[in-house]
Amino acid sequence: MSDRTPRPVERQLPTEEAEDLLALVRDIAQREIRPTAAEEEDAGRFPRELFTLLSASGLLGLPYGSEYGGGEQPYEVYLQVLEELAAARLTVGLGVSVHTLACHALAGYGTKEQAADHLPAMLGGGLLGAYCLSEPASGSDAASLRTKAARDGDDWLITGTKAWITHGGVADFLTVLARTGAEGARGITAFLVPGDAPGLTAAPPERKMGMKGSPTAQLHFDGVRVPDSRRIGEEGQGFAIALSALDSGRLGIAACAVGVAGAALDEAVSYARERRQFGRPVADFQGLRFLLADMATQIEAGRALYLAAARLRDAGRPFSEQAAMAKLFCTDMAMRVTVDAVQVLGGYGYTMDFPVERYMREAKVLQIVEGTNQIQRLVIARHLAGPESR
Repeated sequence: MSDRTPRPVERQLPTEEAEDLLALVRDIAQREIRPTAAEEEDAGRFPRELFTLLSASGLLGLPYGSEYGGGEQPYEVYLQVLEELAAARLTVGLGVSVHTLACHALAGYGTKEQAADHLPAMLGGGLLGAYCLSEPASGSDAASLRTKAARDGDDWLITGTKAWITHGGVADFLTVLARTGAEGARGITAFLVPGDAPGLTAAPPERKMGMKGSPTAQLHFDGVRVPDSRRIGEEGQGFAIALSALDSGRLGIAACAVGVAGAALDEAVSYARERRQFGRPVADFQGLRFLLADMATQIEAGRALYLAAARLRDAGRPFSEQAAMAKLFCTDMAMRVTVDAVQVLGGYGYTMDFPVERYMREAKVLQIVEGTNQIQRLVIARHLAGPESR
């Protein structure tokens, strides 16, 4: 199994602190994550110890405020951290993105008392989060979710099933979207639920084609009691909170996609330099050189797109359309690049002796999570032409 040191990426970072942060992340990735990634993924082992390390290193709360233990880093920097982690192992990079998504509701819409009570442990206390929006019959049409939260004195009782939950069964806390009112988007409310709450159970993890080390499972809520002090935002505000989180989450997926694609390109370039046919390295052949050039160009374009959207977010400007564009382009790009990387390696690319087949399998899920790429096209089109006529 290949374990090459990746080619350094030329980055434009806003501060020396950010440069030091990226250097730390690269060191952790090279020493602690990359060497065992293939073996751990093949065995389907969830690397909880790596998330504990990342938390202790201050990497699980980077885009949040320092008053609660966050890293106070702009999204422009945070996303490049995700890219580095995903290049080493997507289970880790995407896991950090999901954890950040799970913290978003409380950090952005919680009260000061809620933030003080919960955020320090969520951001730097070794906890790991999950985000519970999708359901077995409610995926792209998230506003039709059926999980209900009913008032019971000063508490809420949550009943229903959530599906496709990353970290399902291992998360310490959950951001849960549940119906508290009428049908549609305005009847949904957000809650912060402990991962060990009575009445909460996890189904066996899904058997997936990639990211086998990252547990994805249904979660069943059987009258899970949650105090009203764990309701986030106003009643009926949950869907707006969810959409706000997804805009940022889509940038996380875009950065992870660039990381996976970059890892595939590194492997393809190294192999092409070493593999000899007809008496010379296959990297000498123009057809292959052009393929590598196209792969590299697409990766650079994807990175530029997600960074441009991140800078809009950091400036407090609207970025929903650009986030959808970044997620769409970067994940489609990662699929193309990883397929091409397999082609560069030929028969070896189709074997588990090299990591490019794993990258190809992992890239596929990035076109689906955080809103399928068909949904991203709908989002972009609505910004351009307005809502569809009915």
